Amino acid sequence: MGLARELRRHARAAIAPFFCVVAIAYFGVHYVQGDRGLIAYLRLSEQVASAEQRLAVLRSERERVEHRVGLLKPDRLDRDLLEERARAVLGYAAKNEVVLFDRAAR
Repeated sequence: MGLARELRRHARAAIAPFFCVVAIAYFGVHYVQGDRGLIAYLRLSEQVASAEQRLAVLRSERERVEHRVGLLKPDRLDRDLLEERARAVLGYAAKNEVVLFDRAAR
């Protein structure tokens, strides 16, 4: 009986630390692999960086297009750009000209 009582006493003393270790392990796993854990945070950070790079490319492209549109405004018309666009849209060319179309420029 002394041995059984001693085992029960040690078991009661070990219950609280056991549940604390289990709780820490549970929260630790979710801290790393959960829906809002470290792995999800790193994945989201990569997506944000990729989106910011794409945004920078689109902004530069927009600035380029806005500049070209600005050159076609009536108060500061660029005749060369106007002629270029008229030829591209309407398909005009002089008899002695050779026209090469660049699909990327459209």
